[in-house]
Amino acid sequence: MRKKSLPMILLATCLGFIASVANAAPDWTKVETTQVFVFYPGTTPWQWVTTKGKHGGSRGLVRGETCIGCHMEGGDLNLDMARISSEFEPAGAPKTKIYPVKLQTAYDAENLYIRLTFTPPSGGFDKGDQDNELKATVLLADPAVPLGNQVGCWASCHSDARTMPGADSQKLKYVKEGSYALMQWTDKGNISDGSVSDARRMTGGNAGVKAESSKNGSEYTVTFTRKNPGEGKAIPMGIAIHADHASGRFHHVSLGYVLGIGAEGDIKATKQ
Repeated sequence: MRKKSLPMILLATCLGFIASVANAAPDWTKVETTQVFVFYPGTTPWQWVTTKGKHGGSRGLVRGETCIGCHMEGGDLNLDMARISSEFEPAGAPKTKIYPVKLQTAYDAENLYIRLTFTPPSGGFDKGDQDNELKATVLLADPAVPLGNQVGCWASCHSDARTMPGADSQKLKYVKEGSYALMQWTDKGNISDGSVSDARRMTGGNAGVKAESSKNGSEYTVTFTRKNPGEGKAIPMGIAIHADHASGRFHHVSLGYVLGIGAEGDIKATKQ
């Protein structure tokens, strides 16, 4: 077997070093942190959000307003949680209705990175997922999702989906147009690269999703890595966290945000 020359060895070493640098994890100390609140939504599906007379904000949606434009005031989330957990929850609500998540986003030529840091609450009402105590999910919408840039992931939540009162126990989240790319991490180390279109699918995505986590006391940090959707794009996104073995709609969710990847957005990813 012919031995490789020294120049070839050096070239291969340099190329390997360049590749490792290009795919290195972000320096999170240089990435801005945005405080995002996740809250318990009860039975407030897409139909309720967009129906005049039920949700006052439906008029604003028609005018092109966003959920956070109405409900975020001075860095705090303004929601009537007492109403949501009583009028819009026939089953039972968790003790903690709302809590903060520290969100950081970064990108390089190859990847998009989304980092969530939070302390999940105990005192959940629903314990339907006995396999997983904790799950964190991020949805990224394509341009065809109805009002996606205004409502984030809310367009996937319908009154006829499972765990909604009187709904089909087999019907999953869906959208009538477009799709969401789905990333999910569980405390058991399971990673999902899926989608939501005519139904929710936990597998079959092509984003190359990876996730890693760490825990400091009661605080978790979950970092998702996926293929960069493309610099210059503004992508609607939403976050959902299932804590204390919660299943289905018994999660805490964010309002909709627009993530700017080298573009304008409610949250701007830092280029690394």
